[in-house]
Amino acid sequence: MNINNNLNEKNYDIVVAGAGPAGMAAAIVAAKDGLKVLVVEKTDQVGGTAATSAGSLWIPGNTQSIKEGYSDKIEDASNYLKSLISSEENSSKRNLYLKMAPTVIDFFNDNTDVKFIPCGKHPDYRSDIPGHAVSGRAIIPEVFNGRLLGSNFSRLRPPIPEFMILGGMMFGKSDIPHLINRYKSLKSFWHTSRLVGRYFVDRMKYPRGTRVVMGNALVGRMYYSLIKLGVDVWFNSKIESVDSRNEIISKIIVSRGNKSEIININYALILATGGFSHNEAYRKKYMYSPTPKFSLGCEENKGDGLTIADGIGAEIEYTTQGGGGFWAPVSVTYHKKGKKGLFPHLSLDRAKPGLIAVNKKGVRFVNEGCSYHDFVEAMYLDADKNMPCYLVCDDNFINKYGLGYIPPGVKDINKYVESGYIKSAKSIKELAVTINVPEKSLINEINKNNEFAKSGKDLDYGKGNTELNKFNGDANHKPNPCIGSIDSPPYIAIEIWPAEIGCSAGIKTDRWGQVIGKNGKKISGLYTCGNDAASIFNGEYPGPGTTLGPALVFGYITSKHASGNLE
Repeated sequence: MNINNNLNEKNYDIVVAGAGPAGMAAAIVAAKDGLKVLVVEKTDQVGGTAATSAGSLWIPGNTQSIKEGYSDKIEDASNYLKSLISSEENSSKRNLYLKMAPTVIDFFNDNTDVKFIPCGKHPDYRSDIPGHAVSGRAIIPEVFNGRLLGSNFSRLRPPIPEFMILGGMMFGKSDIPHLINRYKSLKSFWHTSRLVGRYFVDRMKYPRGTRVVMGNALVGRMYYSLIKLGVDVWFNSKIESVDSRNEIISKIIVSRGNKSEIININYALILATGGFSHNEAYRKKYMYSPTPKFSLGCEENKGDGLTIADGIGAEIEYTTQGGGGFWAPVSVTYHKKGKKGLFPHLSLDRAKPGLIAVNKKGVRFVNEGCSYHDFVEAMYLDADKNMPCYLVCDDNFINKYGLGYIPPGVKDINKYVESGYIKSAKSIKELAVTINVPEKSLINEINKNNEFAKSGKDLDYGKGNTELNKFNGDANHKPNPCIGSIDSPPYIAIEIWPAEIGCSAGIKTDRWGQVIGKNGKKISGLYTCGNDAASIFNGEYPGPGTTLGPALVFGYITSKHASGNLE
């Protein structure tokens, strides 16, 4: 690192690279400890990928759920992780996570504006193995009033358009039944009227609705806490170079607008830049082959943290991290002026009765109701056959449940057909031709599905057998909440591709988040958390909030350890 003596110098105790949830967590904790903190964010907004996420956190033994009567034991969660993850790699971090997670969440809940509520029933994603829980481990942020940010509301990265209606109104899972039944129930009509009324008032002053939910609520609450703590956040700024002389990180150069400044660091630089979702070289090196062509990661997540760490000799951990990412099946959406987007098929359609997934051979290959991560893992078991795959249903299904970006209750699907979002046909044979799969195979799979619907038993993949399947299915549909007939034309197919929602491969650390070099030694003054760090779960996905839970918990741990304040 060449030092230009003409540059201005500033002194900070902790410098955090990245204003996503992990970085903001580390900054909040350091500020609450009375330290002088700088957050360096290369974009003009906070939130990163989390701003567009569902916002759940997987926190076994959390106080919020226990207070609501949902019991959970850390020992059970530990057994669950041991059943799920065969390797001992990162086991010390997992144990630390289980021990610290409830305490960390209570810290934020009690000392900041980052408030959480229990999800109640929300099964672990592998509810077929020992130690799983059906309820109590998932929490979500409370709805956030974005008006509290004032003019800084524009600094909050918006969710993807597919998660908004009316051009800018967010809605949560609990809002969906009210929106669907707005003309069938006075309670739902009133709920919907309040949502829409507030939204139109918001649009007189703000670029979108200020009632924010899910991941947007989480990062909104974290940013509001940063502002109240007086933490310096430098937007449109980037770390140019790091001084690693004398085997300690104590000085960096940050470019800010048209000038650069030297930052002297008393304790640590914490890397939390969101992973490498849009760095093509890293994707090819650390992810499955063929490399996923789509990503749900923030477009600015280009591996800056990994580049900094790698440049000063850090080890990148990827051989123990499965396919290098956490996955979701996505469909490509089409918007005005030729713009395209992605819709993640998380929980609203795949487990519902009356839908199957088939590959390019027209054959089922997976329990459609499994977790979004496991669905893509199944695609990669035979990528040549399974990419892309197709979700197949009929007109009744869309009318009742919707499909991807298409909301329930839609009577006229022509605009979705014309845009290319879905394929529609009057017969199964015609649909097979339209999506270029063998006719006999598709007809056979649909006939089998219809027989399974009568008996209530999926003899091929067990759809409807697990707690997760049932949770995301239709409890009012009998005999199996996840299997229904496909027999009401037109028949519909939607093309599905894999995309990552976060990286599992990342910088290798010790259990406290301190970066480890290729020589096996710790790099003094350098820490990482969030998607820059290798996942503690080794590429497995235990439940809702697999990335956000560790982001906040290890944001807390790294910050406390770096400053010597971890008890």
